Amino acid sequence: MDQPRPDPPAVLAEPLPAAPPARRRRWLGSSVAIVCLALIGSLAWYLTHRPAAPPAGAVAGGPGGTGGPGSGGAGGRGGRGGAGASTVGIATAKQADIPVTIEALGTVTPVANVTVQAQVSGVLTQVLFTEGQMVRRGDVLATIDPQPFQIALAQATGARMRDAAQLEAARVTLVRFRTLLTQDSIARQEVDTQAALVKQLEGTVAIDRSAENTARLNLGYARIVAPIAGRVGLRPVDAGNYVATGSTTGVAVITQLTPIDVEFAIPQDRVPEVQARLKAGAQLPVAAWDRTRTKPLDAGQFSTLDNAVDTTTGTVKAKARYTNAEGNLFPNQFVNARLLLRTITAAVVVPVTALRHGPNGDFVYVLKEGNTVELRNVTRGESTVDVVAITTGLASGEQVVTEGGDRLKDGARVQTSIERPAGAASGGSSASGAAGAFTPGRRASGAHGGRPASQAAR
Repeated sequence: MDQPRPDPPAVLAEPLPAAPPARRRRWLGSSVAIVCLALIGSLAWYLTHRPAAPPAGAVAGGPGGTGGPGSGGAGGRGGRGGAGASTVGIATAKQADIPVTIEALGTVTPVANVTVQAQVSGVLTQVLFTEGQMVRRGDVLATIDPQPFQIALAQATGARMRDAAQLEAARVTLVRFRTLLTQDSIARQEVDTQAALVKQLEGTVAIDRSAENTARLNLGYARIVAPIAGRVGLRPVDAGNYVATGSTTGVAVITQLTPIDVEFAIPQDRVPEVQARLKAGAQLPVAAWDRTRTKPLDAGQFSTLDNAVDTTTGTVKAKARYTNAEGNLFPNQFVNARLLLRTITAAVVVPVTALRHGPNGDFVYVLKEGNTVELRNVTRGESTVDVVAITTGLASGEQVVTEGGDRLKDGARVQTSIERPAGAASGGSSASGAAGAFTPGRRASGAHGGRPASQAAR
């Protein structure tokens, strides 16, 4: 029997939250965020646009220091004008000689490098040189046992003497046969045979004489001598070793040190200029410097150019020769070669830091009267590591900006690095009128840290 289902519980209807309070909380949070952002923006603007602190002398002078009635234009306008002046370094353009040079990394190469080898085979009996010794051409370096060659020479000499005696006897016999032939006492055939024998023996004697000379030459080769003058390297063999002809190590290695060459590379664009100077008969000096370019090693003369351009580097090999009297150049040493092509005399030069580059070309800032600068376009010429020549646009004696020019423009006011310390001291010890007359207001106040004038003077 079906039981009666219980009635579902009654759902009490809750009143919905009122929309206006939630909307008010949302607007309240947004308003707070906007106010915070506005405050942050105002603070940033103030920090980046706040006025410069007045000079120390202006602080001590009261209201007149800020340009008020007490100090007039000296403390007000003058101080603000000095705050915009930039501290710069200056240099004076002058006339000087500019050397036109080509610098390149070079390698010292000996004129001759010889591996002395034995011309005959044998046992070394003496090694007469020491490692690193300077030898002259013809000095005996080592000796090979000469006994086998002396014996061979004696044998060749004996064979020559024997055959020479036979030749002499054959010649005497030939004379007799010819006498008998005139008396018709002998057949012509015997005379002709004897004449042929004489010629044969003459050939034998010639062969013996050559063999004797060969034996004498081999005996001379038992004394190994230096073919060139130079420095002997490390000793590869010792006395008692057997040496043979064709050995790869040899008996000694001699390197010629005087004179000596330096091989370096010249850019292919500078080759026509070098050739023009050589055709004119000019002697081009080439100075060799050490690796750091601080110590000169030797001075030489340009020798020659290679016959082709190296396609991998775009350069042409060149060679210069040095006497190397002091021995500062050593084979395979890396040096800096400086080739002097010509010298430009009485050129107007300025430090390389004074020359700047802009969309209209090269220019410099010229210091004018009233501590203002003028942007002037110039034409540059040859340059060295320190100075650059100005061909047009600048005269000797004019002052140019070398440091601090990145923040300048045409007509800007500047102060030199020499004037700034004196201005700061006068601003700290004088009254408001003197402080307002010196232009570097911002820098002077920064130097004293915003202290009163009395503390700054102390």
